[in-house]
Parts: sequence; C-alpha cells; structure tokens
Amino acid sequence: MKISTVSKALVVTGLLAFASFASAQKTQLLVYTALETDQLKAYQEAFNKVNPDIELKWVRDSTGVITAKLLAEKANPQADAIMGVAATSLALMDKQGMLEPYAPLNLDAIMSQYRDKKKVPSWWGMDVWGATICFNTVEAQKRNIPKPETWQDLTKPVYKGQVVMPNPASSGTGYFDVVAWLTLFGDKDGKGGGWKYMDALHDNIGQYTHSGSKPCNMAASGEYVVGISFEYRANANKAKGAPIDLVFPKEGLGWDLEAFAIHKGTKKLDAAKKLADWASSKDAMMLYGKNFAITAQPGVAAPLANVPKDYEQRLVKLDFGYAAEQRERILTEWTKRYDGKSEKR
Repeated sequence: MKISTVSKALVVTGLLAFASFASAQKTQLLVYTALETDQLKAYQEAFNKVNPDIELKWVRDSTGVITAKLLAEKANPQADAIMGVAATSLALMDKQGMLEPYAPLNLDAIMSQYRDKKKVPSWWGMDVWGATICFNTVEAQKRNIPKPETWQDLTKPVYKGQVVMPNPASSGTGYFDVVAWLTLFGDKDGKGGGWKYMDALHDNIGQYTHSGSKPCNMAASGEYVVGISFEYRANANKAKGAPIDLVFPKEGLGWDLEAFAIHKGTKKLDAAKKLADWASSKDAMMLYGKNFAITAQPGVAAPLANVPKDYEQRLVKLDFGYAAEQRERILTEWTKRYDGKSEKR
C-alpha cells in the first residue's frame, strides 16, 4: 500500500515534533571555559556517553577574559559551571563567595596539592599546564640566535625583537609566567627582581599576545624565533612537524591548574554535579592525560613525547592564595609598564 503525500507529511511532522520534544527534555548546562577548542569535542562526547540527557553549552575564551566576565557577572551570574579555568582565578572567585562547594564522587583520588584545601572543596584541579618555550630552530640558525637555556637568557641583546609571550591580563599562561618570575626573582610591591627581570625582557619582546597558544603558533610558523607558551600547545605543534625545540628554563616553570567549580546560584545544580562527577573521574583524567603531562589523579597521564619525565619536579612552588589575592595589583602594575606592546583586539 502506498503512503499518501499527506500521510508522509504527517509522519515527517511527527518525527520533527518528537525530535524537538526530545531536545527540549535535555537539560542545558552553560559552562564557562578556557579549554583549548581542539580539546572540547572529545570531552563533550565522552561526557554525553554517560549523561546523554545533559547538553553542554560552552562559553569559551582565554583565562583572563573568562575570569573578568565571571567577576563582572557576579551580581547576575549566567554560568552554571566553570571547567578548565585557572585554579588561581577560581580561588579568587571563592574568596568572593561565587562558588558552590561540592565534593565530586572521585575527590579522594585527586592529589591534595591539586585541590582546594577545604573538606568540601569549592574547586579542584583537572590537570597541570605549565610554561614551555617554543624555539624555532630553522629561523634561529638563519639569524645565528642560540637556543636559550634559562629565563635570564631571554634578556640578552641577541633576542631583541624575537620574543613573543602572552599578556597576563588576558592569558592564564601569561599570568602564571609573571607569578613564577615574581616568585623566583622577587616581587616587593613592584620593586623586586622579578619586575627588573620583566623590564629587561620587555626590551626584547616583539609582542604580547591575547592567548597562551599564539606565541608557540607564531614561533612554529617562523614569525618569531621564541614563543613563551605552554606544554600542550608546544608538544602538539612539534608533533605536527613544526621546526621547534621545546625549552624548559632551568630556574623553574610557572604553572597553574585547569580546574573545575560549580557556580553558586545555578538553577541546574543536579546537572552541574553530574558534570563535576564525570570531570573528576579516571575516564576524564585519561582524556586530560592525552594533552598534559600531569593530571590531578596520579599515574593516569601517559608520557608526552617532547616533555621531560621530571616535568613536575621543575614546577615552581605556587601559592594559590598569593596569586589570587595579588592578581589585581600585579596586573595593574604589569599593564602600566608593558601594555604598549600588546596586540590589539
């Protein structure tokens, strides 16, 4: 028996209505993130295999921009959850009462140094991301520029105009670099050795970029010889065949945690808790470990080809409280001194 045109139309209409109804039944969770765009798809697909009834809506930008957006929305919050944003930023939000304490199912597996110290934490870490220099060997050879071994090397005249790094006001990578230099060389309210180091480095900077990935991408393309970036982007670019060496300066490496928190006041708390439970799971940590050398659960990440095995031992001692409490002062001072070389948005 042939189905009439009218019947076909009714069937199609019914299917569309059912699909629309099914979509409407899903809980939409608004997640603010600074995760790299090439990581989001894998994380979302893995989460939806476990929680097909929750639809993740991402708001993505660099760490500093997401942090500023969340702080600006404090009185009228929009986000339900925050995923893959610097722990130093989340510590600042916690002090302002913006986060909902929650102990995810897998909290006990997360190392104590990579989570909020409270029994029921306001935030906890997913993975570590840390400083790495991308050094273009081809362009360096053309210009007779030596490979740097230390942060101090980058202040030498031979690197003038050949160094690019992220702006710490917009980039979490840039901010942890600045915090690391102040930790290593001294702060003293703008008068310490860390600021003197950045004064000298500034003379050699070609540009401060909006994102933490861009300096490595620019070094990989040969636009600059030296890009101060982080290990995920550096390892990924080298794996794709970019003519770069990865340099891990001997004095120590700045770092932060990609971290998770639930935004206080969310009307979708149950869904946000489900995302937290998944994001703290071993399955999620294994995904993070494909991108980063250190995950918050130990022994999960496989070695990255171009990252040294003792990478974790090279990280500077990070005081999350200091980085959070002093953020505004540090960024104000940095902007006053160096912002003239920042790329325009």
